[in-house]
Amino acid sequence: MSISPNFTSVLSKDWEINFTQCAPNGFLKYTDLCNILQLTAAAHSEVGGISFTDMQEFDQAWVLSRMRVEISKLPKWGDTVTVKTWINSLENSRSVRALEMHVNGEKIVGSETFWAVFNTKKRRPEGLALPFNHFELYPNTKATVHGFSKINLDHDKEIVFEKTVFLSDLDIVNHVNNVKYLEWCLDLANENLILNQKIESFEMNFLKELSLKDKVQIHETNSESKTVFSITKDEKTSFALQLNWK
Repeated sequence: MSISPNFTSVLSKDWEINFTQCAPNGFLKYTDLCNILQLTAAAHSEVGGISFTDMQEFDQAWVLSRMRVEISKLPKWGDTVTVKTWINSLENSRSVRALEMHVNGEKIVGSETFWAVFNTKKRRPEGLALPFNHFELYPNTKATVHGFSKINLDHDKEIVFEKTVFLSDLDIVNHVNNVKYLEWCLDLANENLILNQKIESFEMNFLKELSLKDKVQIHETNSESKTVFSITKDEKTSFALQLNWK
């Protein structure tokens, strides 16, 4: 483990939005928004000595369990955004991390994320093998108005798509990348609501791993102000997404 001499418990990192990250309307895609947030979290773990490389010495990795994102507006192509991150709680096998995105000093996105320590060989959660007491925790400094929650799936839903997991869907932990779930669902959502930036917030629950060649079904339920997607394998839910509309 190597802690950077530049380590701080609150990290800010700048990112320039390039055209490959943008939707046809010129604004940042929701999937790339999540990528930027997670890359910032990874950068903080690297300088703090609890990165993927550090953890792989013990066959461990951080995996995302829940994520809530609240959006007032999206950045556009050419904008430079500043993402700020800190840790609300960190104990044993789990951590809650806060993230904010700012443009020209204005906060435009807030996110609360829940991470679990995952043994990549045993394929199950376990306690973090690395020391982490050098991280100062900020339990009362929240990035979102509402915290993440368990998405309610107790309602009628219809199957809207079936797919097979391909190699391009997998990440370095050898399971479906968390942003891929979001991408699959957003491809089935009303494109006008996305292009007109009508998503006020969204929440994701990651429940079970999906692996190469798995066959899944994507379900959708709509109401006046929200859309709920779920992804199932063998009738067991692997992922749930709730989009809240303005």
